[in-house]
Amino acid sequence: MYKVAVINGDGIGPEIVKEAIKILNKVAAKYNHNFEFKEVLMGGIAIDKTGSPLPEETLEVCKQSDAVLMGAIGGPKWDTTDSDKPRPEQGLLGIRKGLELYANLRPVKVFEALIDSSTLKKDIISGIDIIVVRELTGGIYFGARAREKDRAYDTCDYSRYEIERIVKLAFDLSLKRRRVVHSVDKANVLESSRLWREVAIEAAKDYTQVELVHQLVDNTAMQLIRNPKQFDVIVTENMFGDILSDEAAMLTGSLGMLPSASMGTGKVSLYEPCHGSAPDIAGEGIANPLATILSAALMLRYSFNLEKEALAVEKSVEQVLNKGYRTKDIMEEDKTLVSTEEMGTLVAENV
Repeated sequence: MYKVAVINGDGIGPEIVKEAIKILNKVAAKYNHNFEFKEVLMGGIAIDKTGSPLPEETLEVCKQSDAVLMGAIGGPKWDTTDSDKPRPEQGLLGIRKGLELYANLRPVKVFEALIDSSTLKKDIISGIDIIVVRELTGGIYFGARAREKDRAYDTCDYSRYEIERIVKLAFDLSLKRRRVVHSVDKANVLESSRLWREVAIEAAKDYTQVELVHQLVDNTAMQLIRNPKQFDVIVTENMFGDILSDEAAMLTGSLGMLPSASMGTGKVSLYEPCHGSAPDIAGEGIANPLATILSAALMLRYSFNLEKEALAVEKSVEQVLNKGYRTKDIMEEDKTLVSTEEMGTLVAENV
């Protein structure tokens, strides 16, 4: 039995998670597995019900599970500049720390059926297969910060150990891919980036079969648009990774298609779509569940070592798209518009 903690979250979160669970139940039935799901609170809904974006009970249930499946959290309802008030994003930072999730993996792969959805030319993006590895628990998001009247500061703080483990993970991933790692920093300006580059060079000595490319973050942002096919594995610090992974995601035409996995030193990893909670369309049945379904496929692969099952889900998504079914965000002329629930059912039927 595989125990899965389920964080439905806010906005469209419950709708898209429901469809991912539908697919996991189909996988369980077809391949003779047993998934046990337990719902827990996090994000805006947790603030409303408990006053905390990450209740202690939620973190404890997640720690006792084999994996965590999450929808999306946050929304304008909980936006505030008051540092004394809780925000949904604090739940995300807390669960990353609590589960020691130091690495976020975002695969960026173009589905040929959706290639016209991208704003870039077909020959630029066709065949793109990138994975962005973002450090999750260090950097400016976790460094010392304060506001003093008309002055505020946030500190980008990294240790050698934090850099070394994320870079080594990127190298290990590259061994199963094209064996090219772009280490992205701002070493021409930032001292933390100079340490990052030094550690990357040291780590590369144990991976002589992998090509290490150092690239400044601003140049990487440009190259992702100019020539994305040069990239295989991109590894970078927390804030740079936050920005670049969203940019890379849009190469495919829609954030609604892209999954992610957050992994760390413990046994429990967290899987979630790259997009937000989209409260403006919550309850309308038009949200795209495919990123969450593909995140469930990553869970099958990385947490449960069920590669055959993961591939079955990914191939099912591709088949449904090839047959012309689309949710509103990826709708094209002469295609068939389906609801969130209908898309989930179609994928389940094709598994």
